[in-house]
Amino acid sequence: MSSLYHPALYDRDPPVGSYWEASAPPLGRETPPLHDTATCEVAVIGAGYTGLTAALTLAEQHGAGVAVLEAGTPGWGASGRNGGFCCLGGAKLGYGVMARRYGLAETRRFFAAQMESIDLVQQTCAERGIDADITGGGEILLAHKASRGGAVLQAEREELRELVGLDCPVLDNDALAARGLAGAGFHGGLELPLGVGLHPLKYLRGLARAALDAGVTVYGHSPVTALQREGADFLLVTPRGRLRARKVILATNGYTEDDSMRPLAGRLMPALSSIIVTRPLSAAEQKAQGWTSMVMCADSRRLLHYFRLLPDGRFLWGGRGGISGSPAAAARSQARLRRTFEHHYPAWRHVETEYFWRGLVCLTKPLVPFVGKLEGEGLYAALAYHGNGVSFTAWAGRAVAAQVAGAQGAEALPAVLRAPLPRFPLPFLRKAYLTGAYAVYGAQDALT
Repeated sequence: MSSLYHPALYDRDPPVGSYWEASAPPLGRETPPLHDTATCEVAVIGAGYTGLTAALTLAEQHGAGVAVLEAGTPGWGASGRNGGFCCLGGAKLGYGVMARRYGLAETRRFFAAQMESIDLVQQTCAERGIDADITGGGEILLAHKASRGGAVLQAEREELRELVGLDCPVLDNDALAARGLAGAGFHGGLELPLGVGLHPLKYLRGLARAALDAGVTVYGHSPVTALQREGADFLLVTPRGRLRARKVILATNGYTEDDSMRPLAGRLMPALSSIIVTRPLSAAEQKAQGWTSMVMCADSRRLLHYFRLLPDGRFLWGGRGGISGSPAAAARSQARLRRTFEHHYPAWRHVETEYFWRGLVCLTKPLVPFVGKLEGEGLYAALAYHGNGVSFTAWAGRAVAAQVAGAQGAEALPAVLRAPLPRFPLPFLRKAYLTGAYAVYGAQDALT
């Protein structure tokens, strides 16, 4: 099975229809398809955050000749359509379970990498003059039910302080309202004092321009239909050409297709995430609801929502869920998002939705990212950020580039990232697993 979802999710020709696409300046560089036969030292598959960061690092710091193959245009996938949450993230595994599985020291190394990632994104934007509409304030996790607030938030605070040394204040509803975060149906929150919001496509296109200016070749509309070894080299086949490389980095994340990326077949679980964005809210409308802060927020649902007020006054409301990918399913997802948005923001029920889009995030069986060498010589991957990779891709892209260049070994990475990437049992049933998990998570969200 090459693609788990409806073909509409993989069609690179129509516009995404996102607010980011409508508001980002054009790339301003040509990325033509690969024609005929070309060669390079390192081939990167995927022109998202990870792929472009790895390519830029290899070109600038290691003097490598790099070519990037992208099935659509740079940033067409998750890197150009996410919520713009540059914050802690990358794994779906709780820190307590992580410490038991990999050890406390390795868990702390992974957490330190996450903190470094946030700084790396901001440094990249500052040093390269990328205006990505960065807004500060950290992130607040809001309890969507009374049973998820109070003692539960305090327990989460203690776990973070004990395991990774992060002190996160617990805020009650009065404190939230004082911060300009007065939504309905929330029951306190946990403040993570790390992270910034940004415009994901402005950041991505800034990375792409930097990579191109550094001598990286980027081939757009060049999906890899086959990846095969030929002697000491790899041959990457696209509809119009072939690329021969000594080493290859797979950075395809949720859009990985089993048939063409056989080394990753059955190892990844793509999952849907969708976003609506409203028209700009006036200052009076924001005040009427009591939500005036641009801090990033997410709720405590297993099928979580993530949301924030954007710099131009629009409100972004996103959420996980959905298993089809068809146009009809997209309409249902949009309606579901709208209902939950109006539940938490009743003063904005009259505010129109101007944008809706969706895309694929990527999970692994152990619920942690993978960075490093795959089976065999010369083949590497960096992917699977569990729906929260805006910041961590900056760290992962640099780390995989250093390994490819031979500048560091696998031991330089936290054990959380370098463990072998297992296949899902009976991988053709992955969609059924996800359907069952969503049913359980939905019930848990409603009842507890």
